Amino acid sequence: MPKENLNDLQAFVVVAHERSFTRAAAQLGVSRSALSHSMQALEARLGIRLLTRTTRSVSTTEAGSKLLNAIAPRLDEIKLELEALSEMRDKPAGTVRITAHDHAVATILWPRLLPLLKEYSDIHIEFTVDYGLTDISARQFDAGVRFGDQVDKDMVAVRIGPDLRMAVAGAPEYFTGRSLPTTPHDLTEHRGINLRLPTHGGLYAWEFEKGGQQINVRVNGQTTFNNTFLMLQAALDGVGLTFSPLDIVQPHLDAGRLIPVLEDWWPVFPGYHLYYTSRHQLPPALALVIEKLRWRE
Repeated sequence: MPKENLNDLQAFVVVAHERSFTRAAAQLGVSRSALSHSMQALEARLGIRLLTRTTRSVSTTEAGSKLLNAIAPRLDEIKLELEALSEMRDKPAGTVRITAHDHAVATILWPRLLPLLKEYSDIHIEFTVDYGLTDISARQFDAGVRFGDQVDKDMVAVRIGPDLRMAVAGAPEYFTGRSLPTTPHDLTEHRGINLRLPTHGGLYAWEFEKGGQQINVRVNGQTTFNNTFLMLQAALDGVGLTFSPLDIVQPHLDAGRLIPVLEDWWPVFPGYHLYYTSRHQLPPALALVIEKLRWRE
């Protein structure tokens, strides 16, 4: 069974409607002889005559009329669908699914994408909070957010935020009767507010760096969360020390609600990056989200 060229079928429809090779050729932007040759080739491939030619006009045979009635509406549907796709290009629409952890959503994604949502009513964004190193292809996400050094090499990565410094702090009431730690190793004598990671259900080891020396410390405490902001609240409530992004800790340090410790050991991570699978033929809505999130210093 021959696989027909849609251009030839569209040309046949135009010839049948115009009942003239001359007028059809002018409408299609081809020569009359080229159009006539295309129709003869189409008839040869199908093994049946579709058009009756006279010196004055062109008409469809019975087989041609049957083919015309069958394909003309479908070609119109294809044309409408292609026009709809073109409109999507000019007016982005659709759902963009992003996986990130809560701090990235609250401090970067939501503030920057809120204006976009207000401007483009046909764009929908689904945020999934996850501390795991999510395989966005397997989980059918359009994009994910990680620190720059955690993005897989086969992914396209776009920086969406500045370098991120972590801070260790506790409430004044927590330090009542306790000495302040002076080295990361002193944390073993303190209560830490732990973060549960989804990978094997492990607890996050606090990472420190000073003068090229790196130390990881596993802390003990009464509370474990999988939410950055709840960890911060627990510290404010005097339950223990928190290891949290400095940008959300700083207002509480300034107000005296938290006391900083081990400041010269606070590590800096290489900022949040949005990652996705390909840079070719991105859906318009995703391309717009990427552009809105792109970090500009």
